[in-house]
Amino acid sequence: MSHYVYIIQSLIDFSFYKGYSADPVKRLKQHNEGDCHYSSTKTPWKLVYVELCNSKSEALKREKALKKY
Repeated sequence: MSHYVYIIQSLIDFSFYKGYSADPVKRLKQHNEGDCHYSSTKTPWKLVYVELCNSKSEALKREKALKKY
């Protein structure tokens, strides 16, 4: 299984959301369909960054680091 961190950007207010997923394209679809509480009011979103990590724990650490910015 692959592990990714991703950044999406709202096309409404240009804010960013950073997260972890095994399938960032599928996760983007979930964000755009309103399945995610935080992002549901800011749809549509576009994928602006994807980074492959070696493990889930590495991806979660990277996600935490990205969220500091």
